[in-house]
Amino acid sequence: MLIELHPHNLDQRKLEQIAQVLREGGIVIYPTDTVYSLGCALNRPDAIEKLERMKGIKKGKANFSIICSDLSHLSEYCKQVNNQVYKLMRNALPGPYTFILEASKSIPKLFAGNKKTVGIRVPDHPVPLALVEHLGCPIITTSIHDSDGFLGYPTDPDEIYSEWHDKVDVVIDAGAGGFVPSTVIDCSTGQPLLVREGKGDVDLMDD
Repeated sequence: MLIELHPHNLDQRKLEQIAQVLREGGIVIYPTDTVYSLGCALNRPDAIEKLERMKGIKKGKANFSIICSDLSHLSEYCKQVNNQVYKLMRNALPGPYTFILEASKSIPKLFAGNKKTVGIRVPDHPVPLALVEHLGCPIITTSIHDSDGFLGYPTDPDEIYSEWHDKVDVVIDAGAGGFVPSTVIDCSTGQPLLVREGKGDVDLMDD
């Protein structure tokens, strides 16, 4: 199913329709402030297993991140962060960053493995933020790639739908996507460490 959503005039009925698909264990392709991504509801282990199979990852071995609507979810899914890390995240988010943090006890249960860290995203894009609000829990997120492996991240929703419509339940068309992934910063040891330079400005770490 292809569903169009205008980022600056969100149709609440369509958002609820997509949220219901996620509640029922569906897989959705949606836009972020970086690239189009695959996602499912965090509280559906069966859907997480589907994502793992789609990505060719062994059960419990995925390094998926979770999309939150704000930093209020941190205490539930992450162990306590120090003041330096919290300030960095507060200044960067919403934005094109993934922060790797030490996982709380709930994360290994959700991912069916001994997962000690978790990536946190609060994208600066109205669609995923609104979906999390409608759903009532974070969304698992993992980026999609072109099947030929040469073009990197697909940006055209029609092309994405053509390739993925028989593999997922919904593809959201919110206009052309980006092709630069998020900047990844590992804060799991308490000291921020750049893992991948992406769309997010790494100078933020020097503030």
